[in-house]
Amino acid sequence: MAEARQSLVAPVHVTPVDVERGEQPQEGLALCLSGGGYRAMLFHVGALWRLNELGFLPKLKRVSSVSGGSITAGMLALNWTRLAFDGNGVARQFDEKLVAPVRYLASITVDVWAGIIGIITPGVTIGDRVAASYSKYLFGASTLQDLPDEGEDTPRFVFNATNVQSGALWRFSKSYMADWRVGRVVRPTTPLAVAVAASSAFPPVLSPVHLSLDPGQCVNNPGASPSGDDLHFPPYTTEVVLTDGGVYDNLGLETVWKAYKTVLVSDGGGKMAADPDPPSDWAQHAKRVLDVIDNQVRSLRKRQLIESYKLPSTEASHRDGVYWGIRSDVADYELPPIPGYPFTPSACAHDKTLALANISTRLAALDDLTQKRLVNWGYAICDVAIRKHVQPQAPPPTGFPYADAQLG
Repeated sequence: MAEARQSLVAPVHVTPVDVERGEQPQEGLALCLSGGGYRAMLFHVGALWRLNELGFLPKLKRVSSVSGGSITAGMLALNWTRLAFDGNGVARQFDEKLVAPVRYLASITVDVWAGIIGIITPGVTIGDRVAASYSKYLFGASTLQDLPDEGEDTPRFVFNATNVQSGALWRFSKSYMADWRVGRVVRPTTPLAVAVAASSAFPPVLSPVHLSLDPGQCVNNPGASPSGDDLHFPPYTTEVVLTDGGVYDNLGLETVWKAYKTVLVSDGGGKMAADPDPPSDWAQHAKRVLDVIDNQVRSLRKRQLIESYKLPSTEASHRDGVYWGIRSDVADYELPPIPGYPFTPSACAHDKTLALANISTRLAALDDLTQKRLVNWGYAICDVAIRKHVQPQAPPPTGFPYADAQLG
């Protein structure tokens, strides 16, 4: 049975944080890009590569990203108007404007140096150094106002972080950045590198990221419920403390869930490994317990999503779309035989793809071959999932983007 149709339990309640109160899901296609460091960043490049070839990108109404997925989404957003879409909705400058710069970043170790400089330099946080690296290698001096305006063929890009003060999601976009308990900043001029750094501030090493706001800059959320905006006062509205978006929602689901009826999810996240002899010292044991909590939250989000695909279309929680993950098995999708189709279970052997899925969640340099294989795998499993559940008659690809690398 395909992974996107597994038997599931305990759906998660998701609050309507990125839509106005009372708004109902509308027709439209949304894409979520999960966290997972450089591993997820490159996996999502492959998925976007295939979605681009199928002409899906201009059909998107929203791209919601977390952590490593926000790095890829940030480059997609910043270069949207430079992608040179043709009449079929295919970006002809996709490799030059997205693939090449993201792969360049993947050849540079950011987390170690950010940590060292952040520790030894007074007044400079580790989050500041990560943002500086993103600015240097990808985003320059661009701010959220340099992102494209959402329109008929342009999605709204939402970068998700977690507000450590309120315990709620803090989301960045061109139109506003907001927390349902604190309020919102309209047309923020926050550097794009800072927004992505906040979204990918893996705790505890790369976290937190601080935002300083002028008094009065943060206003009330429109139509806030009685329980909303309960923290609309300083210091919540002037000094915002943020960590990785994956702490709250590693799939980036919340900001699309009550907005659109069709949801595609690309999941490059990791999975906590079993440990027969977990550490008992307080520091390592505390980290292990936090990993258990994090793993459970991620699992529940995924279960809620996949359960929604299974529900009758008459149910309010029903969603169309499909999930694919870096840990998915091509065999589970049970595609019918397709002459010459390159992504068969034997070509995408699960032991090889699991080796890619088990790459550590870091912002650490990856060699050229590993980069290519992560891109290849994202491309392949995206095609399999879309072909099974969204567009069965899509023209099949000829092979992996990097034929010399395969998957291992």
